[in-house]
Amino acid sequence: MTSLDPRLVRLLLGIAAPVLALGAAFAITSLVLVVAGDPVGEVWSTILSPPETRNVVNIVNAATVLYLSGVAVAIGFRMNLFNIGVDGQYRVAAFAAAAVAGEAWLPGVLNMVLAVLVAMLAGAIWAGIAGLLRATRGVSEVISTIMLNFIATSVVAFLLRQVAVREEGSNIVSTRPIPEGSRLPGIPFGDLPNLEIYGFVVVAALVGLGYWFVLNKTRFGFDLRATGRSAPAATASGISVKRMTVATMLLSGAIAGLVGMPLLLGSSYAYGSTFQSGLGFAGIAIALLGRNHPVGIALGALLFAFLDEQSNPLQILVGVSPDIVAITQGVVVLTVVISYEVVRRFGSRLEQRRVAAALESERSAKADAKQEASA
Repeated sequence: MTSLDPRLVRLLLGIAAPVLALGAAFAITSLVLVVAGDPVGEVWSTILSPPETRNVVNIVNAATVLYLSGVAVAIGFRMNLFNIGVDGQYRVAAFAAAAVAGEAWLPGVLNMVLAVLVAMLAGAIWAGIAGLLRATRGVSEVISTIMLNFIATSVVAFLLRQVAVREEGSNIVSTRPIPEGSRLPGIPFGDLPNLEIYGFVVVAALVGLGYWFVLNKTRFGFDLRATGRSAPAATASGISVKRMTVATMLLSGAIAGLVGMPLLLGSSYAYGSTFQSGLGFAGIAIALLGRNHPVGIALGALLFAFLDEQSNPLQILVGVSPDIVAITQGVVVLTVVISYEVVRRFGSRLEQRRVAAALESERSAKADAKQEASA
């Protein structure tokens, strides 16, 4: 293997890490099923069965939301910042966007664009609080963002009661519905009526492309990655670590603000007490699984969405709780960290052997040349 192209070796090692993690997660989950006395074969055959058209749409729609969450987390990860507050940031952003869009201050598409901009601004401001605390007071962003999640839940619940419109004959409260002209049309899929993929999937793809471009092709992205690798070295090269900390948290929060937009503009059309929660924490696992790469995050989002969707019939068809998928996803998070470390050490050992072989070859060549010269 040491004779292979180094770029090919890096590619193979990059593929090996998630494959190893998924294999370990599969084995551990199967062991849990055996211990619980559940039919392992039937569970996996149900989960891994080809999805129907409606299920495919649900998977893509869920993956769109999870992808945005994963990118928001990955931005912080690339600078060694752990933005655990995506869950609170997207709640604040979705509420703010829904409240503004429901007022219909602008007509049609302009109202929708305003809602998206408000969501990004609200998410950035909420994440910026943690960034400022880290930059000015040295407060760990892990602690501050977790606390801000709880604060966000209470603040949004309080504000929702102030502006809520109660549905007649229901206990559900929500903001004013977004006018039809300000809703994002879906993309028809299949022959069944009302079966559409969120139109926001296009925006999500553009976010992924922009994430890759900014991090790899701009000065800001270079400064961000350099600071994440070594803050002292970044400071020595003239990079303001405090400024980069705040800027990164603002950017991460802005993308977190988009997490609820596919749901708000594509299906619910209002923010209420039933708005989906827990999307920010899933993004942490997806960013880890995808190694903070836009393509890897997309594959991780599709995997998590696939597992969630395929677990729905487990209770009915197999008599097994769909919570087994939550166990699988949790195990994936644990095994992915371990497998990446194992693969990293293996790759380092291969590189050491390659360098040693090259040095030995160079010594041999010099020795042969010296013998020829003396002869």
